[in-house]
Amino acid sequence: MNKILLFAGTTEGRHMAEFLNRHRLSAVVCAATEYGKCQILPGEYLDVRSERLNADEMVRLIQEEQICLVIDATHPYAVLVSENIRNACERTETEYLRLLRPSGEIGEDCILVDSVADAVEWLKASGERALVTTGSKELAAFTEIPDYRERIFARVLPTPSVVAHCAELGFDAGHLIAMQGPFSLEMNLSMLRQTGAKVLVTKESGKNGGFDEKVQAAREAGARILVIGRPSAETGKSETELCALLAERYGLEIRQEVTIAGIGMGNPENMTVEVQKAIREADVLIGAGRMLEAARKQLGTAADKPCFDAYQPEAIREFLDRHPEYGRAVLLQSGDTGFFSGAKRLFQVLKDRSIRVLSGISSVVYLCGKLQTSWEDVCLLSLHGRKANVVDAVRHHKKTFLLSGSKGGASAFCEELCRYGLDQVKVTVGENLSYPEERIVIGTASELAGQSFEALCVLFVENPAPVSRETIGLPDEAFVRGKVPMTKREVRAVSMSYLGLKEDSVAWDVGAGTGSVSVEMALQAWNGEVYAVEQKEEGIDLIRANALRNGCANLTAIPGKAPEALMQLPAPTHVFVGGSGGKLREILETALAKNPGVRVVINAISLETIAEATRCLEELPFAEPEIVCLRADRAKLLGKSHLMMGMNPIYIFAATGGGHHGTEREN
Repeated sequence: MNKILLFAGTTEGRHMAEFLNRHRLSAVVCAATEYGKCQILPGEYLDVRSERLNADEMVRLIQEEQICLVIDATHPYAVLVSENIRNACERTETEYLRLLRPSGEIGEDCILVDSVADAVEWLKASGERALVTTGSKELAAFTEIPDYRERIFARVLPTPSVVAHCAELGFDAGHLIAMQGPFSLEMNLSMLRQTGAKVLVTKESGKNGGFDEKVQAAREAGARILVIGRPSAETGKSETELCALLAERYGLEIRQEVTIAGIGMGNPENMTVEVQKAIREADVLIGAGRMLEAARKQLGTAADKPCFDAYQPEAIREFLDRHPEYGRAVLLQSGDTGFFSGAKRLFQVLKDRSIRVLSGISSVVYLCGKLQTSWEDVCLLSLHGRKANVVDAVRHHKKTFLLSGSKGGASAFCEELCRYGLDQVKVTVGENLSYPEERIVIGTASELAGQSFEALCVLFVENPAPVSRETIGLPDEAFVRGKVPMTKREVRAVSMSYLGLKEDSVAWDVGAGTGSVSVEMALQAWNGEVYAVEQKEEGIDLIRANALRNGCANLTAIPGKAPEALMQLPAPTHVFVGGSGGKLREILETALAKNPGVRVVINAISLETIAEATRCLEELPFAEPEIVCLRADRAKLLGKSHLMMGMNPIYIFAATGGGHHGTEREN
């Protein structure tokens, strides 16, 4: 097979060289400098050279190596080099393909100029300090700026020849940053702040050239963005298009292998050996910025491996679809892939790809090890991007582990425990676990409430006296009583059995009174939400008091009349109507409108309410209702004898809407 000639002066060029080697396509790869050559990973099918060639030398190379295809992956601003390559291809009648770097998005806040000379003139007029990130080739032009030795900071490659050249131009060590990219947003931002630059000068180098990170850093630093536009509009193919063309031409089977890797808590030394090996062998690393930084530290000298800063599964899928040249992609997940990570969603989005999962060390394993305690009996919860009834968990478990997800979250959590009478439980807060600045603080909930902790910390709570999960039908004495009516224990137990709540139900209690049914509902739907609607102010106060007394942090009192007060509530899976105020039909219609498959239980005492409930369940779209008349007698001691005292009979109506939403809460 005749060889391919690749001019690889960019990140895209290095990617293409890896693609050719992986698919056993013999290629001569040319880099302009020895430094550029070192950036290209050696391969069995690659002949990598470092030399600057003119058009005649390119012609000889094409002829000597019997080149059948030339791929021009040089920098968008290397206009003369591309002209020479095209000229050589025309003279040898060799196919020429231009690999285009995708353009970055130039915002309205960017100042766009046509050339380096125009950028220099703009800086002369501005009089401000500037960080120049255009490389060393055009740096001489910036010496025309008055006081450039004080005003201009240059970022260039860290080669001896480049540094020597910059020194000859008058850039001393204090104004010269010799580093190899890619540069993260944080690194760009740090350089802007360190230099005090008010202008960032950059070429429109596209995403792979770090353009987006430069622009965002300048915006955050309050610096202006001076962009030197591309020399001319070029035609060519993207990486994806070029790989697809080669695959079709040479019959290549391109199948991406995706590894979802748990990297632990962030410290590179916390990674398993298996994960480290996967990172070293990857063609591309994908993950949030903090995880990519940890991987770069672990890679050491290979830290220039292609990276994509993303954590949303859809964005990752789109990136992989655009880049089939990356045969081995490693998706970095914090902690362990099976512990509140994005891996579950990634499995669904990437189900058509070959997926390998590598577990990591989770924060719960790490912290329990530090505390010398087991974790197999721990209740695991997260508030990082989700809701959880942490008060209920602490009340019912000896050990609870929680991922906090917001600034002040740990302190607020301790304050909430105190409100629900759990102020003496033992709380351990872990910050920056595995890092040198790791901090572990231990105290009671009352001692830690009000203290300051990192946003992304973890908490371990120990309750020496957890209560067992309550069954339906709490004793009446469990509630604070007032002058507001309260549904009795026997009626509550039967009504709750017909209601059939799940642990994650969303329930309404309409005409909640003292909130006795609301509390029962909240204890059953402990991982859901309960909204108690009551028009009397005394009733609202009692509902809130009973919620605190019984540890129902998932119970919300809603003052107002139904159905108006129901309009802004989320769609219910279950509705209990204890008092309708003559608006039973409107209440049921509102519930059905929000969820046609809602489960409803109605308590009725008066003949008028019984008649209205019967009509509503017949005329509205409900399945065949269940109707129970319940009469309970209680023993009362009179003298030395116990006499049975009858309570008012209660009619209990139970029915399910005939729609399709169902009563199960969506995941």
